[in-house]
Order: sequence, then structure tokens, then C-alpha cells
Amino acid sequence: MKKLSGKEVCIILSKYGFVKVRQKGSHIIMQKAILESTITVPVPLHKEIKIGTLHSIIRQSGLTKLDFEQDLT
Repeated sequence: MKKLSGKEVCIILSKYGFVKVRQKGSHIIMQKAILESTITVPVPLHKEIKIGTLHSIIRQSGLTKLDFEQDLT
């Protein structure tokens, strides 16, 4: 999987219905309302997000690795 920046991850998440709700320091908090719940995903605004952190963001968002890889083009 290609390394992504925090900005690229935020763009991909926004395509799937996530919105920026706040920012504290170098972290943006993205949220998406689903049924009677909310998915919250913190995204660090780094030039390159470490692969473990990226996998954690993908898992928390409920999206697949394929969703992130397809949206790179």
C-alpha cells in the first residue's frame, strides 16, 4: 500500500461521507453519522502517515484498503 499524507486521507474520507468536525494541533477529527451512531476517526496531518497508523484509520472508518487504493488515482 502506498504511503499517504494526512491531507490525502482526509480527502478520501470526505468522499465517503466523513466531515471535519474539529482540529487540535496536528490532528483533524473526521466524523460520519450512521443510523443512530457516529464513526469518529482522528487523522494526523503528517506528510507521510505510518503504515500502522493508516491501517488503524482504515479499520476505524469501516472502509477497506481497496477504497483507499482506488481513490489515489
